[in-house]
Amino acid sequence: MSAAMLTVEGLSAWYGAARILYDLNFEVGRGEVVALMGRNGAGKSTTMKTIMGLIPQREGAVRFEGTDIARMRPFEIARLGLGFTPEDRRIFADLTVLENLDIGRQPPRQFPDGTPAPLWTPERLFALFPNLAEMPHRLGGRMSGGEQQMLTVARTLMGNPLLVLLDEPSEGVAPLIVEQMAATIVELKKTGLSILLSEQNIHFARLVADRVYVLEKGQIHWQGTMAQLADNLEVQRAYLTV
Repeated sequence: MSAAMLTVEGLSAWYGAARILYDLNFEVGRGEVVALMGRNGAGKSTTMKTIMGLIPQREGAVRFEGTDIARMRPFEIARLGLGFTPEDRRIFADLTVLENLDIGRQPPRQFPDGTPAPLWTPERLFALFPNLAEMPHRLGGRMSGGEQQMLTVARTLMGNPLLVLLDEPSEGVAPLIVEQMAATIVELKKTGLSILLSEQNIHFARLVADRVYVLEKGQIHWQGTMAQLADNLEVQRAYLTV
């Protein structure tokens, strides 16, 4: 694996008095798709939010491109080039597709070795998401769930991120959209983008992920390659089936 873009060490988090995450350790390399997998309530979304600084009660080290971001505020983390697409999408319902994209705009970036990172424009995103190209002036609130999911990812890419946290991209959208989302992730990986994916759908994860960390009750219980997990029915039954 290439040098780590994201390194998490001893990450713990609490909601009030309730501890949700227990000393998580994992990393994501450049151009790698890593899946956090587990059932509902395993701690996947909380892990994403904690990395982004959205959970104030947290401990542990989070390094992005070698910079410790564990005590930074969410907007400071985003400005470094760490993108986040939340599970609940958070698009602006009263703004058009183009206006939503414009809100996500950030300056061009470079990878640590000086290589230019992918530069995203609305035109390039419309090529990646043909559905959005057909509705540039549609209000966000008048889009289907799958279209909103695409818009959320596209808006994040307008920030020209080096790494994207994708929270449950296949949740609650039509099978055709799921296939399009998987194809999009594969294309993003080809550009050198790193992706940390929260997912419980193993069929979706098999299409895109290189490695997997399996969570249960806020702890990592298994890790390995996607191929190893696909062949391990015992782990699937223990931690992924409902």
